[in-house]
Amino acid sequence: MESIKVFAPASVANVACGFDVLGFAVSAPGDEIILRKNSTGKLQILSIEGDDGKLPRDIEKNSATAVIKNILVHLGNSQGIDISLFKKMPLGSGLGSSAASSVAGAFAVNELLGRPLSVRELLPFAMEGERIACGTAHADNVAPSLLGGFILIRSYEPLDVIKLPSLKNLFAAVIHPQIEIKTKDARGILKKEITLRDAVRQWGNVGGFVAALYSADYGLLGRSMIDHIVEPTRSILLPGYDQVKESAMAAGALGCGISGSGPSLFALCRGQDIARKAGIGMAKVFEDLKIESEIYVSEINQKGPQILN
Repeated sequence: MESIKVFAPASVANVACGFDVLGFAVSAPGDEIILRKNSTGKLQILSIEGDDGKLPRDIEKNSATAVIKNILVHLGNSQGIDISLFKKMPLGSGLGSSAASSVAGAFAVNELLGRPLSVRELLPFAMEGERIACGTAHADNVAPSLLGGFILIRSYEPLDVIKLPSLKNLFAAVIHPQIEIKTKDARGILKKEITLRDAVRQWGNVGGFVAALYSADYGLLGRSMIDHIVEPTRSILLPGYDQVKESAMAAGALGCGISGSGPSLFALCRGQDIARKAGIGMAKVFEDLKIESEIYVSEINQKGPQILN
């Protein structure tokens, strides 16, 4: 194989009750990458499109290309590669933009070299791509993008990542308003301590959410999608948060919350029709606030990255 084109999906982290430990992949949007072998023995970024010039062109500082280099070093492989990255999703959206790039790079170079590593073995490399992009090697976006489906991160030391089942006919409506919330700011406003009462309620919801996926209990899933710790604070940064959530629930959504650190919001719904109605309702709130937005409606993506050619 001399070249490869790969798509890696966006993801929703936290999923309301599971701050930093839950996430799931969506079918759209996502990032694409093209890798082509060269005879120079060097990694070269030929182009990056869709980033408005914001992403670094330095191999060491770009999350996708740094991951590729680290995998080559790990394998003791000096293969030269030309790299073209296509950002098909908004930056700073709360949809795992840097994670999708990291996963695309890791998966693509592994396939190009004949799969010397398992998909699971790619996870730590992709997590390091996240560290380059945002300072922390967290997995709640990277793992769903790489493995597909719902993911639970039970532990980071040692790394213990579990792929959870999904529910039949479960769809996500995701809306990205054209406003900026920096991850650093979204984390900076979080409380350093929480009450035991809130912690107990949160543990119950995480357990209930996981149990709902295994028992195919839609009602339990919806009841568990309540965040007592993070969203009450982060919602302050999101104009129209309460109205957006109300509109999604009025359309029949099981639950609604902030995707990652925002500004995107998501709603999990039983059926595509309800997801579409929820998306339209959420968009109407932002329209009334004179804020442009984009809607994505998809099933839970069980496949993760895919080869496009």
